[in-house]
Amino acid sequence: MKKDKSVTKDMPETQLVPGERSEKRQLVIVTGLSGAGKSAVLQAFEDIHYQVVDNLPLTMVEVLIDDALKTSDHGAIAIGIDSRTLHFSPELFGKTVKAVRDRKDVHLHVLFMDASVEVLMKRFSETRRPHPLGEGQLLRTAIKQEHEMMAVVRHVIDGIIDTSARTAADTRRIIRRRFAGDLSPKLIVTFMSFGFSQGVPRDADIVFDVRFLRNPYYVEELTKLTGRDKKVANYVRADEGFGTFAAQVQDMLTFLLPRFRDEGKSYLTVAFGCTGGRHRSVAFAEAIAGNSAMDGMAVNLYHRELLGDQLDKH
Repeated sequence: MKKDKSVTKDMPETQLVPGERSEKRQLVIVTGLSGAGKSAVLQAFEDIHYQVVDNLPLTMVEVLIDDALKTSDHGAIAIGIDSRTLHFSPELFGKTVKAVRDRKDVHLHVLFMDASVEVLMKRFSETRRPHPLGEGQLLRTAIKQEHEMMAVVRHVIDGIIDTSARTAADTRRIIRRRFAGDLSPKLIVTFMSFGFSQGVPRDADIVFDVRFLRNPYYVEELTKLTGRDKKVANYVRADEGFGTFAAQVQDMLTFLLPRFRDEGKSYLTVAFGCTGGRHRSVAFAEAIAGNSAMDGMAVNLYHRELLGDQLDKH
């Protein structure tokens, strides 16, 4: 990719290098302005299974690469380097980047995190964190000083993400789209059954009440069984409201789950409750979980009130 050495604004997202896979070790150096979102970006790289090292001294970059190459793991690496880094200087940064680019065993992408002075002022004021270059001077002065220091760094970068008008979730989505390659973001969905008599689970994100379904508890041959038994499941499914409600819940989840996944949510618990948590809620959770496999998601099934708190993966 040809670099635009004059770029000072946000580079179009289509120009960011995707996380291509090759025989070379993938390395991303994340740099930029303090408060521009570097920490959030490094967390996003962790989410797509990069090995992440923050605030690594520049003299240790090639040492880290050499050490990583000795292992059988060919995973990608993301390194955070900015003005906080020990012995940091723009000149040393440029020399380090050139040395890494000259290597035949590494594919390097330098990503610069940027934001306007006004936005950075607001973020530091809200968090009340000191600026790394503060040293008793005005915040605006420290921010402008870092702008000037990092101007040289811009000449060796491959892409910019300007977070002035972006949320942390927006930035995470950019990282996933441009660097995850064929690795889809993973949402772990747990379908839980529970009994209202024991209280609503505190970790539930979405709760459905299925006490309107006919209750197997009052059928002598079913009362000691659970919703995991075929006889109980068939009894619950035979309720005239089961099919309609199950279809509506499934439609809602088909709409919601991909959006939770794309928003960057890692865990979601959908809970179904009946009176005791052993019959109707169990049968309903089993039915929904069995029809909820989606790309980029893992489905768990958890029956809270059953003995042993059984956890099965589908």
